[in-house]
Formats: sequence, structure tokens, C-alpha cells
Amino acid sequence: MASITEKRLSLHRRVEVQQHQNEALKSQLVGLQHLANIGTVSHMIAHEMNNLLTPMKSYATFALDNPDDRALTEKALRKAANNCERASKIMESMLALVNGEKQEKTNVRLIDLIEEIFTCLCRDFAKDGITVEIQVPDDLAVFVVPVQIQQVLMNLILNARDAMLPRGGVLTIKANEADETVDIEVADTGDGIKPTDLENIFETFFTTKADKNSPAEDSGAGIGLAFCKMIIDGHRGCISVESKPGNGSNFKINLPKPKSGSS
Repeated sequence: MASITEKRLSLHRRVEVQQHQNEALKSQLVGLQHLANIGTVSHMIAHEMNNLLTPMKSYATFALDNPDDRALTEKALRKAANNCERASKIMESMLALVNGEKQEKTNVRLIDLIEEIFTCLCRDFAKDGITVEIQVPDDLAVFVVPVQIQQVLMNLILNARDAMLPRGGVLTIKANEADETVDIEVADTGDGIKPTDLENIFETFFTTKADKNSPAEDSGAGIGLAFCKMIIDGHRGCISVESKPGNGSNFKINLPKPKSGSS
């Protein structure tokens, strides 16, 4: 009888030890997750800042190369200043997004967001042999955090451009209103995405731009589309892609319709 009691006590002590070890492991996992979040945020910020720093450099170069053209210099510096302000908003937005902070949504015209993106890019896509077709009704509104949705669309637009280099092609951006959603599509006529890559396309750090001989300006860090999905999920929408090798890609975004009376 005493032996059974001793065995029970020994087993109980082992269970307690295991529980303490499990708690310690959980604590370590929380710390590691925090570090992982910091790393992800850092990658995201670097990725998005690169999208804005390139045109900012162009604006500054215009101003430096044309010191006697006051009108051009002022215009270039004004755009550079606007991009700096936008970069600040993007960093605040991204940090708030990862930290789970609530950000204010507002009704905005979708066409205004798209036109501002092309202004910020400071790149004439025609120089790359790319025709841009925008089919978005002037009065179509979305209920969103504007800077976040602009980053989603900018990522998709830049990816589409990369997919069509160096041959060129057609970039189509269209949107329409459905019963319960606003549906947006960003399509290109590039090389398309392999079926084996499609299922992983929205995973963090997964990239199809690993080819060092690719004409794209950077190899890609696998952050952009994961970031896009995070934002769309945060808007209670969904993002998907249809693509076949040789037939281009079509990214689709479905966002809830603007709430009546929302502003």
C-alpha cells in the first residue's frame, strides 16, 4: 500500500514538473512570436518604403537637374514632400495593423485612390510597353482605410508590371458594384503563375521572383501579397487570384459595400 502511495506521489511530482516545463515553453514561444512579428513588420516596411523611395528619388533628381526651372523644381519638391507624408502614414498604418489597432475607415472614391497611386509611382508605364486600362466608375466608393487599400493596389500594380517585363502588355484595373460587395480586379497579360505556386502565393516569404535574371527591378521578398491578404482580411473582404502559365494573372478583391451614412 505504501508503495502505491509513493508511486502516486512520484507521478504527481512528475506531472507538476511537466506543467512547469510547458508553461516555460509557452512563455518562450510568446517571446519568439514577438520577435517574428518584429521581423515581419520590418520586412513589410522595407518593402513598402522601397515602393515610395524610388519615385521620391526621381522627384529630387528632377529638382537638382533643373535648378533654373523654378516651376518644375517646385512641382518635383512638392511631390517629394507629399510622398514623405504618405510614407509616414503608411508606417503608422502598418504598425497599427500588425499590433491589431483599430483604424478609421471612410468612404472614398476608388478612382481617386488609383489615380494617386500612379502619381506616386512617377513612372510612365508606356515606356515599358505597357498599356494601362482603367475601367472604374467615377462614383464607385469603397469603405476602407484609404492608405491601406492603396498599398494593396500598388503592390498588385507593381507585380503586374514586373510580370510583363520586358515584353510589355496590358494592365487592366476594373471594378463594379455587386449586391453586397465592391469587386476589384487587377489583371495583366504576363507569363502567369505556375499551378504549384498558386496555392502558396499569399504565404509570407513565398516569392515567384527568385530568378536573378528576371527583368523585375528586385527579386522580391515574399512580403507584398501576404501583406495584401492581411489588409483585405482586416477589411472583412477576400482576395484571390486566377492564373495560367502564358495567360497572365487576374487578382480579385471583394470588399463589403460602404455602409449607408458612413463617412
